[in-house]
Amino acid sequence: MEKEILHALAELRKNKERKFDQTVDLIINLQKFDARKNQINLFITTPYKIKEKKIGAFLESKSTYIDTITKDEFKKYANKKEAKRLVKKYDFFISQSTLMPAVATTFGRVLGPSGKMPSPQLGIILNTDEKTIREIKEKINNSLKIKTKEASIKLSIGKQSMPDKELAENIITVYNAVLKNLPKEKDNVKNIEIKFTMTKPQKLNIK
Repeated sequence: MEKEILHALAELRKNKERKFDQTVDLIINLQKFDARKNQINLFITTPYKIKEKKIGAFLESKSTYIDTITKDEFKKYANKKEAKRLVKKYDFFISQSTLMPAVATTFGRVLGPSGKMPSPQLGIILNTDEKTIREIKEKINNSLKIKTKEASIKLSIGKQSMPDKELAENIITVYNAVLKNLPKEKDNVKNIEIKFTMTKPQKLNIK
């Protein structure tokens, strides 16, 4: 499969150069798959960082290692517009476990629909020391959340500036994780495509 991916990436790089670092998207098109009955909901940690995510933290006291929203500041977000503005500002949120009930009450109606509610898998922490925060930030930057809403999974797996070998490893890691969570595994995969932001997709032959 790696050979196929490297060939597809080489083809994509023949396209016109853009003035920005394009995102590399992986599209897994499914078949014989009912997205309502067989929901996939998982976190995948990739070998290489996908992008530097903007992370906000709900903590008891201010941290110098991460943007912090303390419990004392929660009351100003009782206004839904303010809460929405805050949630838009960040790609991801983490929370100190002791604050989760208050986070759910104050921000739940905004965090829930946006899929940014801190979760036990990746986002709820017991300690707020530098080591814990650095580790969770690194993990988040190397993680993807997949939730199927339709019979096609599209996600960013890196940037055009990354070496092809790293992009290929990220793609293989994601593909294998998705495969394990499909009821019929390979039989549920119609095809795989890779594209840059401004290019047409390249199909991969994975049979």
